[in-house]
Amino acid sequence: MVVEQDSSSPSSRHLLADGEARLGSLRAARYNPSVNLPELETEALKLPVAERARLAETLLESLDELSEEEHRRLWTEEATRRDAELDADPSRGRPAEDVFRDARARLR
Repeated sequence: MVVEQDSSSPSSRHLLADGEARLGSLRAARYNPSVNLPELETEALKLPVAERARLAETLLESLDELSEEEHRRLWTEEATRRDAELDADPSRGRPAEDVFRDARARLR
């Protein structure tokens, strides 16, 4: 079975300015922000569109710079999370044949 996932994700102006200054060090070390993720997302969504786009671009680019080991670790964590989610609620899964049929139909 294949589980379809919804992914949702996305700082205030000072966090954006600070973020650019700290970007190099954040990539090198684990970062524990002083605000929690929901608060950070709320503040980021208050930014003007151009600044949100710039922040999104910076965040996406930072993902391109992950090491092979970090990519492997993150994918392992994601697979484990999805497996546990499916074990907890098998009704969320769909047969692989259905998922592939729908994917092929979308590509046509």
